[in-house]
Amino acid sequence: MSTPATIHLKPGRDKSLRRWHPWVFSGAVARVTGTPNAGDSVTVVGANGVPLGVGAYSPHSQIRVRLWSFDPHQEIDAAFLAGQVERAVARRGAPVGDDPWARRLVHAENDGLPGLIVDRYGDHLVAQVLAAGPERWKEDLADALLAATGCAGLHERSDADVRIKEGLPVRAGHWRGRETPDLVEIRENGVRLLVDVRQGHKTGFYLDQREARATVAALAAGRRVLNCFAYTGGFGLAALRGGAEHVTHLEASAGALALADRHGELNGFDRGRWECVEADAFARLRQWQQEGRRFDLVVLDPPKFIESRQHLPRGCRGYKDINLQALKLLAPGGLLVTFSCSGLLEADLFQKIVADAALDAGRQLQLVDRLGQADDHPVLMSFPEGAYLKGLVCRAD
Repeated sequence: MSTPATIHLKPGRDKSLRRWHPWVFSGAVARVTGTPNAGDSVTVVGANGVPLGVGAYSPHSQIRVRLWSFDPHQEIDAAFLAGQVERAVARRGAPVGDDPWARRLVHAENDGLPGLIVDRYGDHLVAQVLAAGPERWKEDLADALLAATGCAGLHERSDADVRIKEGLPVRAGHWRGRETPDLVEIRENGVRLLVDVRQGHKTGFYLDQREARATVAALAAGRRVLNCFAYTGGFGLAALRGGAEHVTHLEASAGALALADRHGELNGFDRGRWECVEADAFARLRQWQQEGRRFDLVVLDPPKFIESRQHLPRGCRGYKDINLQALKLLAPGGLLVTFSCSGLLEADLFQKIVADAALDAGRQLQLVDRLGQADDHPVLMSFPEGAYLKGLVCRAD
């Protein structure tokens, strides 16, 4: 049993906590009294000795403490965590009708549960335990999640690289309840989808793009659509449902494309209305320019290009290049729907990158709409890092 510990901050390093930002970086720590282990609850005090809150200690991470509560007298126990889970689940409402339902139920810091992500697919939960705090309390959290949702099973996908930065081993597999099948069927905006919870990206699907896919469906009628970085076809399937003339799924993963192909058949779309192309997007877009190919709507939903601040310049070049190549493929009057999920890339800079790409492509570009993450991915106002997804809908001349 570790001794209760206190984290003492350096002078002038308490401003963010006083504004209820939930992170304490290692550089802000003056000293530690006591001997906390990873995940233990610690009290954070300012340089003047005034308590500011209680959080989970992470000795191996640059984020040394993640705050559970800004009440320094709050006891962190199973009952407290169950209350946090219940509130997070209640905010999302309940499934409507008999369709398999998919929502994010816990969005980490934004729901007062730092380092914990939980997505629901039908009757199954998929969780990512990404920090020392929820790792310390993971079995209590599992109890709370199953109790709050009534779901049949809980699967773990704690296999993200951020676990290594926390000094935690990567882990994935069955956790609690009924074992989750390899593919779980959901329905989104009338489209049937199969989610690969075992091998798929993140927890298996990108729920944050639900509302953006609905936007693409509304724009797609009669258009030739390029779904670039297609993954399992979400945006392209939305476009087909919206009446697209033809959809091209471009993706480097053969496994993801096989599922995109299966999705087209599952939804009963005419086989001649879509194709799947396995290739590197940067190279294939250049090849299609040489061939004179054109599209009326291009969706760019690339993976995160910027993992740390030192990668910012290179990542910005990557975003500019892929948008430049896409703009060269757009027919006159075509639409570009482009995204960045890099939290370190600010929205204004992303817009400037796309504008610079348009200038280099010799295309006049109008900003028609801005897109962001779906409403089950809320952003805590004191935690702007929660707003990671940025999208622009643009019309080219």
